[in-house]
Amino acid sequence: MKFATIGIVTAAALFSIGQAVAADGKAVYDKSCGGCHNNMAPKLGDKEKWAPLIKEGNDKLVASAIKGKGGMPPKGGAAALSNDDIKAAVEYMVSKAK
Repeated sequence: MKFATIGIVTAAALFSIGQAVAADGKAVYDKSCGGCHNNMAPKLGDKEKWAPLIKEGNDKLVASAIKGKGGMPPKGGAAALSNDDIKAAVEYMVSKAK
């Protein structure tokens, strides 16, 4: 029984480690995106400005954020961000505009 308990604890620990690694869209936004999107279009939460972008779909929004678009440089100028970080930030911004 003691071995089984250790196995359960290990599985739980591994699960929590995996959760900690998951990108936090709000944290990424606050650190890397908010400087612009709190002050320039499309502003966070501006449903009118975000509506046509949301219609294009999250995949296109994520690709645009990764590659850059208009005045926004690739990855919003935060080159160290992973694609998963960008995706999480985009999903966070979209959720605030719905």
